Amino acid sequence: MGKVILSEKTDISPRFSEVDSLGIVWHGNYLKYFEDGREAFGAKYKLGYLDVFNHGYVTPLVKINCDYKKTLKYGEKATIEVKYIDSDAAKITFKYLMVKQGTDEVVATGESVQVFLNEKGELHLTIPAFFAEWKKKWEITK
Repeated sequence: MGKVILSEKTDISPRFSEVDSLGIVWHGNYLKYFEDGREAFGAKYKLGYLDVFNHGYVTPLVKINCDYKKTLKYGEKATIEVKYIDSDAAKITFKYLMVKQGTDEVVATGESVQVFLNEKGELHLTIPAFFAEWKKKWEITK
């Protein structure tokens, strides 16, 4: 696994429909918050779902994990930081850190891995040319 290169932060405001009867965010919604973070990262660094799709690929998740540290309740806000982790393999790896706003309390951490599938749905085992160019643009590789 390579070193962290790029990151983006986005704010999370849990909606009423995302909490249980105790007002605590349901655990499955954390994965949606991770996706919100990936979308913010993609928008900032031009690696969004449509950016990838327009180059003839999709990037499905093949692995995702979430380590829950503290509860997040309705009315509380959090910031999620998404960090890109470089790799020589044909995959996109992100690490996540969700912190409750107004405190230093870590709510959750996690990691995800996405792979490249071509238009036929076939796994691409080498780094696609557009992704190699993306890495060069952001000075991840020379």
